[in-house]
Amino acid sequence: MTDSRADEVLRRFDQLASGRSTWEAHWQEIAERVLPRQAAFLGSRPAGEKRTEKIFDSTAAQALERFAAAIEHMLTPRAQRWHGLRATDKALNDREEVRAWFEEATRVLFAMRYGDQANFASQQAESYMSLGAFGTGILFVGDQPGRGLRYKSVHLAECYVAENADGAIDTNFRKYRFTARQAAQRWGTANLPQGILRALEVEPERSFEFLHAVFPRAEWMPERAGAQAMAFASLHVALEGRAVILESGFEEFPYAISRYVTAPNEVYGRAPAMTALPDIKMLNEMSRTSLRAAHKAVDPPILVHDDGVLGARPDMRPNAINYGAVDGQGRALYQPFNSGGRLNLSLEMMEQRRRAIDGAFLGDLFRSLIEHPNMSATQVLELARGRGALLSPVMGRQQSEALGPMIARELSVLARGGWLPQMPEALAEAGGAYAVTYSGPLSQAQRAEEGANALRAVEMILPLARFDPAVMDNVDLDALARLTLEVHGLERLRRADAEIAARRGVPDKITLGQPGV
Repeated sequence: MTDSRADEVLRRFDQLASGRSTWEAHWQEIAERVLPRQAAFLGSRPAGEKRTEKIFDSTAAQALERFAAAIEHMLTPRAQRWHGLRATDKALNDREEVRAWFEEATRVLFAMRYGDQANFASQQAESYMSLGAFGTGILFVGDQPGRGLRYKSVHLAECYVAENADGAIDTNFRKYRFTARQAAQRWGTANLPQGILRALEVEPERSFEFLHAVFPRAEWMPERAGAQAMAFASLHVALEGRAVILESGFEEFPYAISRYVTAPNEVYGRAPAMTALPDIKMLNEMSRTSLRAAHKAVDPPILVHDDGVLGARPDMRPNAINYGAVDGQGRALYQPFNSGGRLNLSLEMMEQRRRAIDGAFLGDLFRSLIEHPNMSATQVLELARGRGALLSPVMGRQQSEALGPMIARELSVLARGGWLPQMPEALAEAGGAYAVTYSGPLSQAQRAEEGANALRAVEMILPLARFDPAVMDNVDLDALARLTLEVHGLERLRRADAEIAARRGVPDKITLGQPGV
């Protein structure tokens, strides 16, 4: 007797699979030429199988690796804090205890995220690779009881997603394989179907298909206990026997799913590799043709005079002696065939395709930003402005669609686990509402213009102060200093207002930066 819950999950899975079917051939074609290790969209392939048979030029694969590394550098660099936290109520941010709490919460979050057990950096890098190749990257943010956070990049071939009414992805059905032994280790034997139990006795390494369905609970009732009280349902279903193995839930959607760009009425993203696919295919064909042409040029076919007598094949080995290869007048009876092909023209055309592919992966912009880290803010902005239509919307989407929900999930997990400090009373009374402030290299470059404009304005005012020093009263230098720290992501270096007041010998009750100070 089958489980009605499993039947309902599988019916919905069939609908999602049907809507995704047109994407799979497209993804497979890209994977075979750009990311061959993930070329498994049209069925599983044997482990260890050679998968580079369609690649004759590695330009696209290398461009994808640089794209993923550049995205990580610009958005989530490992060597720096790439975001901070602040209260949504501006008045609360002026309170030292609130700023201190957000600073400590950010420190704890980064320590847990980049801890040895979390595995964030490597898994996020895999997600960026998927983003550049297929347009959609999927990162699972897990909760390890007693140990904190755990991250897992999930292959797009396994995932079937759906959007809510606001266009945000809130549903993911993941189809994966476990051996009978792994299933018993994960869930025990009590809920396993008979087919898996029989295999456990005689074929423990035989694999079976399972489905992990995560979706908003239709009737969310927080007053109820257990899984029914959680906002998102989580069901593991065995396709063998159509049975629910485990039902639980999540307080937040556990997947951080990013999309590069989307077309109207499409759920899955479109990637730089899709834009460059014609050039990628053409470059591979040109490379294959050029290899054949070069082979002919280096080791050409031999033209042999046929007089009905000479029948032996010429010996092409080094230092070989071929008797009868010349006539009585010393004229060669063998000569190489010259096709007249122009290899230089082929190489020029291939280089054009390589530049087009590199441009599709934003290689020119990222390379300039990374290879010239000492560029001034103005130079960075001038460079970024030329590609702003491609860069800013795409990066902003990663922050709002993937990183923002991921940070919210992380903070909730850490709060429930008791990892965060006690929230200040004023912040708790305001509901703990917070906003994420991004401070990675991209955010700094985008905000640098504001800081640069402020400094230029002061530079223009300074000459006037030579005639009348009172003109500087128009400039709030404390506000300028705070803005400079903020746009460079260094707000944690800001002294408390009370400490600044003490250093200046002014009353604590005076708020710095306000009119009259």
